[in-house]
Amino acid sequence: MSNQPRVEYPRPQFVRDSWINLNGEWQFEFDDESVGTKQKWHKGEKSFSQTIQVPFAFQSQLSGIGSNEFHDIVWYRRELEIPQSFAGKRILLHFGAVDYLASVWVNGILVATHEGGHTPFHADITEALQAGTNKLVVKAVDFSKDVTLPRGKQYWKADSASIFYTRTTGIWQTVWMEAVSEHAYLDKVKMTPDIDAKQIEISYAIEGIDALSTSKYQLKVAISFKGELVSEDVYGIRSGTGARKIRLNDFNDHGLGGWWTPEKPNLYDVTFTLLVDNEVEDVVGSYFGMRKVSIEDGKLCLNNRPYFLKMVLDQGYFPDGNLTPPSDDAIKQDVELTKAMGFNGARKHQKLEDPRFLYWCDVLGLVVWSEAANAYEYSDKYVGQFTKEWIASMERDYNHPSIIAWVPLNESWGVPNIQIDKLQQQHALTMYHLSKSLDPMRPVISNDGWELVTTDLFAIHDYEWREEVLSERYSSKEKAIHAMPANRRLFVEGFPYQNQPILVTEFGGIAYKKSEWEGWGYSGADNDEDYEQKLRAVIRPLLNSGVVQGYCYTQLTDVEQEINGLLTYDRKPKIPVEIIKAINDRN
Repeated sequence: MSNQPRVEYPRPQFVRDSWINLNGEWQFEFDDESVGTKQKWHKGEKSFSQTIQVPFAFQSQLSGIGSNEFHDIVWYRRELEIPQSFAGKRILLHFGAVDYLASVWVNGILVATHEGGHTPFHADITEALQAGTNKLVVKAVDFSKDVTLPRGKQYWKADSASIFYTRTTGIWQTVWMEAVSEHAYLDKVKMTPDIDAKQIEISYAIEGIDALSTSKYQLKVAISFKGELVSEDVYGIRSGTGARKIRLNDFNDHGLGGWWTPEKPNLYDVTFTLLVDNEVEDVVGSYFGMRKVSIEDGKLCLNNRPYFLKMVLDQGYFPDGNLTPPSDDAIKQDVELTKAMGFNGARKHQKLEDPRFLYWCDVLGLVVWSEAANAYEYSDKYVGQFTKEWIASMERDYNHPSIIAWVPLNESWGVPNIQIDKLQQQHALTMYHLSKSLDPMRPVISNDGWELVTTDLFAIHDYEWREEVLSERYSSKEKAIHAMPANRRLFVEGFPYQNQPILVTEFGGIAYKKSEWEGWGYSGADNDEDYEQKLRAVIRPLLNSGVVQGYCYTQLTDVEQEINGLLTYDRKPKIPVEIIKAINDRN
């Protein structure tokens, strides 16, 4: 349909040609009395009383419903027509994200269950399909008032307040189908760049390989840069998993060729072709960036050179879509505006963002700190839920060159007693070491803001607005690490500072009302001139510090009741972007 929302390919780092977007109008029903399962709504026979525009949650205006009431059980229903081009193939049904518990039926057959509000899942629905029209039903269960649930900024009370915003329940990222070979297909790849060795390591997992089969399995990997082929090899495959290291002979070791940076976001294209008995079974397109993040002698480095981070806090909320961006153009615009204001990075705050955002950061050049959606309180159940979702988050986004740091915890959310509670300290330590075990090439921040345990970067949140105070506070490492912004110790007792790079990863938050709604910030400005001077007053001390190696300004946009964005909620700059860029550029 012409008005189908979010029509772009939803998984830009793992692309197949044979796919169908399932966004658009679905039947929809609230199930406040929890009768749907008992009445067998999953059979698909019952017509629901409402419609909804997927992938927008019912709380958003773009869903067509726009209700902020509590409805923790919701049902979706639509019909599926399988095109003739999918005949003789396996059919995979994908969900970008469903908050929080999802159950999926096709023609009354349960094909998938999933826990986790931010991570993707899929199901092979081939055996559940029938000739003609098929019935797809989804049940989503949220726990809106559970403060131990990994939720990010979603508020557990009726109306948004303070730093918390409108809830999200149910489907909030793209739903789609793809067709793959009935014999074997590529399930996933993991690409690890090594600029020092001038090589890329590619590990792969393939579904459908029969170790007892006499068939000959091969994987062809073709790598090109700016349209020129630089490597093409075919590998024999003996099992469903394997890895190869590929040397890039075109690679310039002075960074003038193919290295990825925000200033020169060079990307290599790669095509994977799976061959069975010399016949093509699967073709997947992807890309990677050659870049290195390291810490050398207390300095944060990108591609073996010290790199000063100028980031902005980006919460990824939109006035009409809430957590779901209204369009791919809207996602791209946020990245472009961030760069236009002189920032080289974004700290994606309390949200696992749509993969399209990371794609545009890869393509346009913007580094990203990837941060989990945290819970607010600690419990044994929370530990299990959160750990599982964090592992899935890292797996989904490992290949994006734009991501240069992982942030499992923020401001002691989920671990409010970490300063004195050994269990909570061990949880933060576990998340640090777990992240390092899954990805040794990126720094991990154990608890962004304060009360840090073992950590690669010393990340401080400081909303002081007086220039002279900031200048004095960050005039030496000793003063910086013993400051107590928000009256919080920056490290947990027993985990002293160990010469990690120091960054101020939340600051500013200057409220300036340039729209019709009221709101708040951490300090305020009265007019454009006053706003510019106050921006200079908080950014200048960090640029001139000599101790601070990067910052993250709060924040990119106004969000609901917060008016401390550089842009209004509808993405209008409060002062010209050229002025903000000049401030970031020391001009």
